[in-house]
Amino acid sequence: MGEEEIELTGGNASGSVVRVGDTVRKPWIDNTSVVQGYLGVLREHGVDAPAPLGRDGHGRHVVEYVEGTPALDRMPLGHGDLLRVGRMIRSTHDVSETVPIPDPGGWTMLLPAENPNLMCHNDVAPWNLIMGDRWVFIDWDGAGPSTRLWDLAYAAQSFGMLIDGQPVESAAMRLRAFVDGYGADDALRGALPAAMSKRTAAMFELLRYSSESGFQPWAEMYANGHGEHWRAAAAYVARNQAAWERALKRPE
Repeated sequence: MGEEEIELTGGNASGSVVRVGDTVRKPWIDNTSVVQGYLGVLREHGVDAPAPLGRDGHGRHVVEYVEGTPALDRMPLGHGDLLRVGRMIRSTHDVSETVPIPDPGGWTMLLPAENPNLMCHNDVAPWNLIMGDRWVFIDWDGAGPSTRLWDLAYAAQSFGMLIDGQPVESAAMRLRAFVDGYGADDALRGALPAAMSKRTAAMFELLRYSSESGFQPWAEMYANGHGEHWRAAAAYVARNQAAWERALKRPE
């Protein structure tokens, strides 16, 4: 008799996802074989990513189940935690330099970066970070060709809680801690505020377009409040760009 399958909830775009023992099973899609190889390389080079475990008897993508609490449940993160998350993402990006990227022209990306040159997670955000005995980013199904800047812009905005209603000074301090943890150089720090604005606006536009076209699951997400959240977040990030620039500028 097989092990019990427990449905996992909380995701928005992965289809049916279940836990079976200490594994997660989800649909095998076109990019899954590349994603499993990518996870293997990250782990070989010291990045604590979920172990890729091939396919099961039902043809599903199998990865290690990671115990812990989503970072989303602990927001806002404190200074030390933000430093740690920034270091985690930097390590992932550095190792990813060793991974050949697929032809971007033949790879479907929801929010494509300009001139992609690096394999990235593409959804490094609090809902995909598990915090427990280990801190591990999960849900790598959207991994693909991107850039450090585009991937970091999304992570910085989400982990810094640069969202409508947050005091700008507090958000700027969280942003600074996260980027300090990453160890960004001056060029990346200078480019990040505008990239965050562009990336946040792109997320809203994806949801808005999906609502108009019926593109799922994004259309349903738009209707369930994600559209308004990202509309307000995009306006907030753009409106306070000067504050982000000041926070990220290193002393002369």
